[in-house]
Amino acid sequence: MIDPRLLRDEPDRVRASQVKRGASPDAVDRALDADAARRTAIAAFEEKRAAQKSFGKQVAQAQGEEKQALLAQVKQLAAEVKELEAAQASADEAWTTALKAIPNVVADETPSGGEDDFVVLETVGTPRDFAQEGFEPRDHIELGRILGAIDLERGAKVSGSRFYFLTGVGAQLELALVNLAMEQARNAGFTQVIAPSLVRTEAMEGTGYLDQGGGEDIYRIEGEDLYLVGTSEVPMAAYHSQEILDADSLPRRYASFSPCFRKEAGSHGKDTKGIIRVHWFDKVEMFVYTTLEDAAAEHQRLLAWEKEFLDKLELAYQVVDIAAGDLGGSAIRKFDCEAWIPTQGKYRELTSTSNCTDFQTRRLDTRGRFGERTGPIATLNGTLTAITRAIVAVLETHQQADGSVRVPKALQPFMGGLEVLEPVAR
Repeated sequence: MIDPRLLRDEPDRVRASQVKRGASPDAVDRALDADAARRTAIAAFEEKRAAQKSFGKQVAQAQGEEKQALLAQVKQLAAEVKELEAAQASADEAWTTALKAIPNVVADETPSGGEDDFVVLETVGTPRDFAQEGFEPRDHIELGRILGAIDLERGAKVSGSRFYFLTGVGAQLELALVNLAMEQARNAGFTQVIAPSLVRTEAMEGTGYLDQGGGEDIYRIEGEDLYLVGTSEVPMAAYHSQEILDADSLPRRYASFSPCFRKEAGSHGKDTKGIIRVHWFDKVEMFVYTTLEDAAAEHQRLLAWEKEFLDKLELAYQVVDIAAGDLGGSAIRKFDCEAWIPTQGKYRELTSTSNCTDFQTRRLDTRGRFGERTGPIATLNGTLTAITRAIVAVLETHQQADGSVRVPKALQPFMGGLEVLEPVAR
């Protein structure tokens, strides 16, 4: 959640952020009203409780009829105190709910607008001109079939739409991508993590994901207080919940592998074929705890590591600054790296990195120790590789006329030295 002091001291800034996101600024006024009601409820409760304590002392000193009269008044006061205590608890709950309804205050640099209003910051590499090379590129579905790498038919048979099997060199590609990503992260000083894909409600709420569309894109385990995560950002954000981290230990950088599960609610008709938009995929996610002062610089570092990985895959891509209306509620700014997909003739998201400042740590009660005091710290996340989309980009970008696919040099050591993926006999 946002800093309550920011809401009280700079409400116009918070309203401007809401407008920039395309959201109603009325949420700010509701939160301010809830804060005022909460303060009034606290004052009324404390005043009545003080009166109750004062009467208690008088009762102890009184005798006879006077004492009986005072006892009657104490009984009445006790009922009023209990009622005011309940009113305070209700006001506290209303205040927390109103505050949580306000997403993070976007950065000044974040573009205004919605999904189509991103700003291209950089273009890296040149998309291949297959016409000049004299052949029509195959899509990843056909390449996956030719190479014996992707089995969509059996994925649908076993699990339904938007599921798949990676087989043969497809499975090899996944493991190679994971190992290349983990090697890069380890060399950059990240602690490697295998994270759980099931988390409790507190973790999902703490990262802000249940606020987004009511959590409609999230799988919940029926009858249990458990959710399947759509990214290991969720368990990693909760990893240090209810802890105080020494400032000297920051930044703490983690590279986390986990399966990810998404309902893809609202994506009806989008990417229904292939493995671009699926219900399950594996991912290596970078997650960082750092100081608020260093968060923006760390965001740039995460972006640089993402670009380094895409360079190793020898892909053409662009870096975009996501508009405020397309940000998740936790982020103040997000960069996406979009790789060129030849058969679609456009760039598609492969990685993203978000600066969430202290929005998640406030919810999850993670703080930093700075000398004699404690204070808020920031979290950031960034995709190092999302396997299915990386496989799509690699297969389509590096295909050859006969249906074979050249393996990027950086991946070859993790593919047993394999330089070319050859079509399999059918």
